[in-house]
Amino acid sequence: MAQQSNDADWVARFADEVVAESQRRAPGKPVVVASGISPSGPIHLGNLREIMVPHFVADEIRRRGIECDHVLSWDDFDRLRRVPADIDQSWRAHIGRPLTSVPAPPGSAYPNWADHFRAPMAEALDRLGVEYRGVSQTQMYTSGAYVDQVLLAMRERDRIDAVLAEYRTKPKPPAAPSVIRAGDATAEQVAQEEAARLAAEGSGAAAEEDGRTSAGYFPYKPYCTACDTDMTTVTSYDDQTTQMSYTCACGHSETVKLSEFRRGKLVWKVDWPMRWAYEGVIFEPSGVDHQSPGSSFVVGGRLVSEIFGGHQPIGPMYAFVGIVGMSKMSSSRGRVPTPADALQIMEEPLLRWLYARRRPQQSFTIAFDAELHRLYDEWDAVERKMAEGTASDLDASSYDRAIRTAARELPRTPRPLPYRTLASIADITTGNADQILRILSDTDSAHTIGSLDEVRPRLDRAETWVATQLDPQERTRLRDDADVAALDALSDAERGALKLLLDGLDAHWSLDGLSQLVYAVPKLQAGLPAGAKPTPEIKAAQRAFFALVYGLMLGKQTGPRLPTLLLAAGQDRVRRLLGG
Repeated sequence: MAQQSNDADWVARFADEVVAESQRRAPGKPVVVASGISPSGPIHLGNLREIMVPHFVADEIRRRGIECDHVLSWDDFDRLRRVPADIDQSWRAHIGRPLTSVPAPPGSAYPNWADHFRAPMAEALDRLGVEYRGVSQTQMYTSGAYVDQVLLAMRERDRIDAVLAEYRTKPKPPAAPSVIRAGDATAEQVAQEEAARLAAEGSGAAAEEDGRTSAGYFPYKPYCTACDTDMTTVTSYDDQTTQMSYTCACGHSETVKLSEFRRGKLVWKVDWPMRWAYEGVIFEPSGVDHQSPGSSFVVGGRLVSEIFGGHQPIGPMYAFVGIVGMSKMSSSRGRVPTPADALQIMEEPLLRWLYARRRPQQSFTIAFDAELHRLYDEWDAVERKMAEGTASDLDASSYDRAIRTAARELPRTPRPLPYRTLASIADITTGNADQILRILSDTDSAHTIGSLDEVRPRLDRAETWVATQLDPQERTRLRDDADVAALDALSDAERGALKLLLDGLDAHWSLDGLSQLVYAVPKLQAGLPAGAKPTPEIKAAQRAFFALVYGLMLGKQTGPRLPTLLLAAGQDRVRRLLGG
């Protein structure tokens, strides 16, 4: 795609800035953008924004023919802090150990905790077309790759301590989540309020342990060689010999040579700027809590230049991702959905589009309930505009980034029928493939569907949505036999409306035709032409007519779109249930 100049195109604007900054700092070298994810538990859709923002920028740079390296740091050398509620709580015995040293949850096929939670995220990123260079922080620290940086930080501990001390007195509010559940307030309102609160209060420099001990300040945290936890305290360090002494809560104490010791890491507020300098990062976004006064990003900006001789990246703030209607994705209280969860019910281009079309500082909502149908309608409308050549520049750029990357085009459904239609059909037929094909073949008589492959993978996602998200009480169940008592109790007007419907079935047996017919019946009864503009009275009559048909076919007053329901039932069954 050609370089964008539209100010509303946030990806192109950041790409311009990043390329220019990279040429200034490191001419002739690949542009480096970065993300960091801790596989300490399910990696959710809020975390995904940490990766998608630099991904889109990196992809735009690659489209311009410029080499770009997206470094994704897997923070798998972090300590285990807590055990999710849906996992055996005996795993709490491993709290404090590095994630790669913790056994995987019960029943897992993976060798350790980090791999168990990293694997589904890596698979989802591959499906989403995200190209990156994964870096295991366990491998980096235990291989000695950071030895020089660790020794430098320990030598400069007094200077680091002085920077952190400027912020330690500032109170820190609770860390802001990167994903929220939308309730009475919208995701946008919650995000704005949280950002304002963080900006007003500051976040402080020492929310987590930053290396300050009673024996002094040490920016390095060893894992105990006896119990493998970081419940340790450094008690002394010699700059000349690099001998470090520490004690552990387990009772173990020892002296090691830090230049050779490999079981420990820098504290977070020192580790992050060290990596910026080590990798030469030009661009890395972060969440609201990292951007407030005294936060990791702010303090890191001081340390990267004053201690490690590097530069702070261009680091835009990204806002929250709201989630609605996801209660059925997990039985564990409080769990938020992951990209793998989302990709069960939506196609990859749609999920990419949700992240591409909003600027990083704008919050947005991902729907798992029936609101997903509306999101698909919006997506299909953009696709139609693209085909017609009427899409705005902003719609065109976000659409293009959703469907392809610099390296490949993502899979799409050849015949993208409305998601709500596919979900209704999957619901009514309980997933019967033959029935689904019969109904879909009747949706458009001019363009029949010969195989369900034409409507996949969207059909598969809609079927999964019905199975996992639709409340059992809302499932559609057609009557087997006519409700004789209800038919006998019909008024003459109701009988007349049903006759108009039944008489028109043959001539209107397609999705569009039935849509015209069901809305026309009340107009024809009122002596108006089928194409007349509906008055408030006609609209009321239409609602009453729909409720009548739903009642006779389903035994309730509402249901899926009536034309879809009629197609699904088939003419013979419709006539039988409606007394024809």
